[in-house]
Amino acid sequence: MAKKQQKTNAMRILDANKIEYSMYTYEADDNHIDGISVAHKLNQDENMVFKTLVAQGASKNFYVFVIPVAESLDMKKAAKSAGEKNVEMIHVKDINKVTGYIRGGCSPVGMKKLYPTFVHESGKDLEKIIVSGGKIGFQIELNPEDLQKTINFKYVDIIK
Repeated sequence: MAKKQQKTNAMRILDANKIEYSMYTYEADDNHIDGISVAHKLNQDENMVFKTLVAQGASKNFYVFVIPVAESLDMKKAAKSAGEKNVEMIHVKDINKVTGYIRGGCSPVGMKKLYPTFVHESGKDLEKIIVSGGKIGFQIELNPEDLQKTINFKYVDIIK
């Protein structure tokens, strides 16, 4: 009997919304699960592989920032995009409580709540974007327009 393909919550949401995507898996036993390592493991351009970062504003609201893996989030630009005085990254220990995901497996799709989400503007020029599949070892590739239909984000300049 064929082994059933494992689906993550993010993939089930995309399926339910009839969004086309490709799933990639990578070996995570070496503990190299940072975005750049994952992009290299998948032989993908670092500019099309995006990481998902979660921050909290002075208002105590949470925000999601999705940026290319080789880039760094500019906290001032991120705060301005969110309409906050400032934002700070949430602590690793809080990722699961806030998002339902764990570090290294945090997808912008399927978080516990649909937080205001901001994607770096370079994403709008890409035919495909790769984000976490919602579990370490899984990535999903999809059209940025389809991602936008699913999580309703804004394109902004949020990198250093």
